[in-house]
Amino acid sequence: MKPQDILTKIATGESLTQEFKANFNFEVIETLVAFANSKGGVVYIGVSDAGQLLGVQLKQETIQQWINEIKTKTSPQIIPEVSTELIDGKTIVAFSVAEYPVKPVGTKGRFYKRVQNATILLQASEIVDIHLQSVNSSWDFYIRNDKTIEDISFEKIKKTIEAISQRNGLLSFENPLQFLQKNELIKNDKITNACYLLFCKNENLLHTTIELGFFADEITIKDSITSRHDIITQVDIVLDFVKKHINKETIITEAKVSIQKWQYPLEAIREIVLNMIVHRDYTATADSQIKIFKDKIVFYNPGTLPSSISIEQLFSNNFVSYHRNKQIAQIVKDIGWIEKYGTGVRRVLHLFEQYNLPKPQIRVIQEGVMVEIFDKSIKDLEKDLEKDLEKDLEKDLTLNQLKIIEIINRNKNTTQKQLSEEVGINEKNIRNNISFLKHKGIIKRIGTDRNGHWKIIDNK
Repeated sequence: MKPQDILTKIATGESLTQEFKANFNFEVIETLVAFANSKGGVVYIGVSDAGQLLGVQLKQETIQQWINEIKTKTSPQIIPEVSTELIDGKTIVAFSVAEYPVKPVGTKGRFYKRVQNATILLQASEIVDIHLQSVNSSWDFYIRNDKTIEDISFEKIKKTIEAISQRNGLLSFENPLQFLQKNELIKNDKITNACYLLFCKNENLLHTTIELGFFADEITIKDSITSRHDIITQVDIVLDFVKKHINKETIITEAKVSIQKWQYPLEAIREIVLNMIVHRDYTATADSQIKIFKDKIVFYNPGTLPSSISIEQLFSNNFVSYHRNKQIAQIVKDIGWIEKYGTGVRRVLHLFEQYNLPKPQIRVIQEGVMVEIFDKSIKDLEKDLEKDLEKDLEKDLTLNQLKIIEIINRNKNTTQKQLSEEVGINEKNIRNNISFLKHKGIIKRIGTDRNGHWKIIDNK
């Protein structure tokens, strides 16, 4: 790589695939491991975190010693490509590594991934997940040794066979056992995890727990249920609870025809629920949650996005479809609940756009994915906020402080780092502005700094 090319890349700062280190140390190895488990990347040694060229001192065997250390401290062994360049009289070393085909790569028994410009320790469930991805398998394919065919409801299997037959327009004479064998849901008379979650007799499955609540405000629950059913039954249970607690209006058209319109597009909610069930990490201890409020619904599901897919790629539909639970996904698709792999997010966005509602928000939070949908447009939310500020606050607020309030209004879980990036000022100034807003009684923090959230105080 030419010196000018290196300078151009360094000028862009640290990123998903680029890291700066002043000297060679163990953090370099951890970063290379994270790159190998993600999309690959380059570590530039002799460069400060801010992108300043510092240079390094090299002896005849230095580079080879570094490569040997990387090699001996990683498993599977990483052997990076290396290049050195003299730029403005300073020696810069670049170690680059491609994404490894068999994962996870580790160092000293620890495994890392790359998230934006940070190297993050993989959780136990992520280690399993990333390995299954690399061998083109999934957790739901594995045998359930503590359960047998006696734990499966053949009536539920028959209903699924009928649903698939109706979708295909063909009469099926398949019996439940043949169906299980054909779809590899049973192997050597033992059932898979997917088979148990799809067709179990037991109606009290801890693995499938979904907590549903209807809230008057952030802490007051007016109605709630817990579903621990098989995952096919769960779809209707969840949708029935949601329909019970969202608004529905009757619209009379010019042709005197009455049309029922729900507060949100039901097809989109169904798509979100199906995505929760198909992509859930069923090995996680956390439960799925659905919280319904007057003007929004919050969906939380255990299981993060794979490192190869970002939130931005989801919204732009620029990603390769991935299923954490391949057997479950295939059965759901065969039933006809999923039309085509990888189109769910795009369908949801399109349905909300047709409804003239704001784009759903998607965030990775606490080893899971959170989706929020709103029944007001962003403009309406901003107008309401503006009226409240004009009517009740009567305080001199700077433009930055108003921006902070607007961001918190959209996302109560926003962090100081996110506020800094969106507002365009450093985190110290964010803290100062937040202190001012708290002192004036405009916002307050609910809970701890680590696990709490922001609230705009209602001064009505």
